[in-house]
Amino acid sequence: MSPRRRTTLRDIAESLDLSVNTVSRALADKDAVGVETRRRVKAEAERLGYVPNTMARSLVLQNAMTLGLVITNPSNPFYARLISAIEERGRTRGYSLMLMVTEDSVDNERRAAEELMRWGVDGVLAIPVQHGAEHWERLRKSGVPLVLLNRDLPGLDVDLVGVDYYAGSRAATEHALSTGATELYLVEEDLDISPVAERIRGFRDTLATHGLAAPDDAVVRVASPEGVSVSVPFDPGPAYELGAGLARRAGPGAVVLAGNDYHALGLCRAFAEQGLRVGVDIGVIGHGDHPFSAYLDPPLTTVRLPAPEVGRAGIDRLLEHVETAGGSGGEAAGPAHTLLPPELIVRASVPETAGGEG
Repeated sequence: MSPRRRTTLRDIAESLDLSVNTVSRALADKDAVGVETRRRVKAEAERLGYVPNTMARSLVLQNAMTLGLVITNPSNPFYARLISAIEERGRTRGYSLMLMVTEDSVDNERRAAEELMRWGVDGVLAIPVQHGAEHWERLRKSGVPLVLLNRDLPGLDVDLVGVDYYAGSRAATEHALSTGATELYLVEEDLDISPVAERIRGFRDTLATHGLAAPDDAVVRVASPEGVSVSVPFDPGPAYELGAGLARRAGPGAVVLAGNDYHALGLCRAFAEQGLRVGVDIGVIGHGDHPFSAYLDPPLTTVRLPAPEVGRAGIDRLLEHVETAGGSGGEAAGPAHTLLPPELIVRASVPETAGGEG
């Protein structure tokens, strides 16, 4: 059976022997149409299964009431919460959300930018791949406002709303040092992105502030698996694999900071298998405060990231640009960078005194 043709205003008009204009005005509750006519039109629209064509309406009004969201990895718990906050805020303002996933591929990102321009979205929020900005410049020149989230693109003169990863890393490192630990490691993703760079910078700067050397091997990189989509769920496996070697290197009371809680989870398992008691013989600090973190044994000290706040601040900033220009894509104010502070959540995975039980 072939699919049924979409019901149009003309179908309703012909069924009721009315003009298309009268039907349109009745469905829009215009005063020029009588109450009884409006009732009849709405009842017939319901019977025929009429649904307004939003795309056709947007062509008339030159406002699609749709925003694009370009994201790298929706399985990242931080981004999942970000998406939820953006969708909820947009919905309350009458906007729908078109989600595009790049998997940290610049080719996918370029394709996403082109698609969003073709669809005529009112504005775009993007977590950029951070390699190439030409496609984003074309999008802006086409009149579509753009706000970056979580990652910056130097040279692209647009707003950024993200997390102060540098401050979060410094807070975690300071906490480790406050226990008296002098041997610290940072386990990080092997990705050339600004959040990773800022966490490493915060780690090294904090050690330098305390007059401590930060040898190159103090930062341990977790290699991304080759040939696997980066959109697969976060996996503690790679950090677990290198945890045994790190356990043999670490001295009594060492503290290991991890770039995300999944890496921390893998490290905790590896350390336990090597006979090290997390929170007693060795310390572990995560990053993200994902839901499982409080339920580990011992509960994980970690850095809580303000994902919903970033999402809400980002879409609010974008809608300032969209609505100030009446949907034409003009700028509301000069570009601004807003970095929201994370929060250190202290639990039991770091010994209170370096060197183990005292």
